Amino acid sequence: MSTDTQQETRLHGGRLIARRLKAHGVTKLFTLSGGHIFPIYDGCRAEGIDIVDVRHEQAAAFAAEGWAKVTRTPGVAAVTAGPGVTNAISAIASAQSNNSPVLVLGGRAPAMRWGRGSLQEIDHVPFVRPLTKLAATPDGTAEIPGLVDEALKVALSPHSGPTFLDFSMDHVFSEAEEPASDATLLEPWRGAGADGDAIERAGALLAQAERPVVMAGTNLYWGHGETALQQLAEQLGVPVFLNGLARGCVPADHELFFSRARGAALKGADVALVIGVPMDFRLGFGESFGAETELITIDVAEPLREHPRKVVAELYGALPATLDALRVAAAGGPDRAAWKAQLRAIEEEKRAAERAELGDERAPLHPMRVYQGLAEVIDRNAIIVCDGGDFVSYAGRVVDSYEPGCWLDPGPFGCLGTGPGYALAAKLARPERQVVLLLGDGAFGFSGLEFDTLARHGVNVVGVMGNNGIWALEKHPMEFLYGYSVAAELRPATRYDEVVRALGGHGELVERPEQLRGALERAFSAGVPALVNALTDPTVVYPRKSNLA
Repeated sequence: MSTDTQQETRLHGGRLIARRLKAHGVTKLFTLSGGHIFPIYDGCRAEGIDIVDVRHEQAAAFAAEGWAKVTRTPGVAAVTAGPGVTNAISAIASAQSNNSPVLVLGGRAPAMRWGRGSLQEIDHVPFVRPLTKLAATPDGTAEIPGLVDEALKVALSPHSGPTFLDFSMDHVFSEAEEPASDATLLEPWRGAGADGDAIERAGALLAQAERPVVMAGTNLYWGHGETALQQLAEQLGVPVFLNGLARGCVPADHELFFSRARGAALKGADVALVIGVPMDFRLGFGESFGAETELITIDVAEPLREHPRKVVAELYGALPATLDALRVAAAGGPDRAAWKAQLRAIEEEKRAAERAELGDERAPLHPMRVYQGLAEVIDRNAIIVCDGGDFVSYAGRVVDSYEPGCWLDPGPFGCLGTGPGYALAAKLARPERQVVLLLGDGAFGFSGLEFDTLARHGVNVVGVMGNNGIWALEKHPMEFLYGYSVAAELRPATRYDEVVRALGGHGELVERPEQLRGALERAFSAGVPALVNALTDPTVVYPRKSNLA
């Protein structure tokens, strides 16, 4: 009888993995098939975790990151040994730069024959470790459950980010007893806020500010700080600027949200709250702010890099509690109506200057004309996924977000090929919403075959392509610098829409502005993944301003 009970509680390694994933609320496993990870599939099938297979391992890991970005819960991918792991490296690096809580599970050659040259034998951990918060290999089947718990916990702890586990083939096929576990996932945003003395110091500075601004980024979103930020901004009358995953944390039509006036606001502010965003190239390494602007940095944890310029106060802790305390400490400041009016005038002037491009009737199309047409057919809560260079850069300027988790761009790592994986996960997580994949023709070359994945799984994403037949963000600057360009040409007017049709989707070609509205409407009503292939003018030069290095 004792023996029978023991046999009933022994599970193979893949089932042990799946049971821990399920216990932590994981419902999707993104993957590409490989023999080393068959037991993980068997475990997920038994535990009711959906197995979503793609055409390239990078798409599996990007989908895991996309799931994390949309749901603010860990995304999980499983890839086979050797090339399966190396193919996922760019996505792991992307998750690192975006602080995305992702767990990548890898296969591994058997431990009992390690060093003898088994198929796809390579030690993944040393080259994955610099990109992850934790990278490890269990020494045996019995260690698997505890290590899965630890990897998910570490992925969510501030600063959140990717973790990696690989499993020796003999260990994941072997059995062990399932240990009792009450491990639960962290919710660090519910914790204590920043140090009280730091709050008082920052509050005193903010209370005296006549021209304060908020510049918030991705960790505002990961830290669930959007409600507290909006309350702070409304009570104190502080203009708000957002980038990265923070887009939508204050609705684009809120009276305190600004985007076009960012340069003037950051330069003209006397006090800036820099919330959940590093002062990297996107903020001119700190030089986007005025020389006299006093900076207060607020984040979920201490920064991983030193600030590039002096800050006057640092607040690190759970964002809702920190921002609520700061709002109270900074109450009673001066009237900021004149400051807000000044910025609103700049905002409206710059928006007015865009109207000519938004209404441009040239053929091939101006990229801005594509976004004018798209704005006419997308819902307020549509999820926008970005994968491209100049075409997506225009989207960053003019496409608005109104809710958290509705803007997925590659982030500061700038990796192309993210889009189909992100879009796959976004639509699976939010099937009731429109999911729009914005991509360039260059980006399509990285993962365009994932439209097959979308079609096979019935995931009705609508892709909108700006097809200018060049690598525009490289071609135009190179010609400016050297008078010529190399390695910057693509085939003009390629029929990517026909490729998508061949993969089981719906395709539309748009050559003139008057074709755009109908093509978009047909794409959204097609009932299958779709691509609107809009031919755009290769002579249009995106007005790049960021100092990349």
